[in-house]
Amino acid sequence: MQVLYCWRCKMDLPMLDEAEWEQVGPLFLHAAVDGRPVPLGERITANRDAALDAYERLTGFRETNAEALWHHRIFLYGPPCPACRKPLRTPQARYCPACGWSSY
Repeated sequence: MQVLYCWRCKMDLPMLDEAEWEQVGPLFLHAAVDGRPVPLGERITANRDAALDAYERLTGFRETNAEALWHHRIFLYGPPCPACRKPLRTPQARYCPACGWSSY
């Protein structure tokens, strides 16, 4: 776990590393209710509380939006911006929308 700026949430939040994501992600991907598989479109709702509880257990932060967990992964972000130190939006990014820095 590492605290990084989330450009979607516009605040510093705990981000999961891949080992931690392995404990949260499967709660969405392999959902079942009462032993019956849950259709893909309903899986986030089906295991919302379990995923949020796992995130809180790992990070100590109580997230209220299960959809946000999908983008609270270190893997998805780039290196820190050389100017403002906020993470770039992707590993391939060459522009920082937070401060306007560009490597072009």
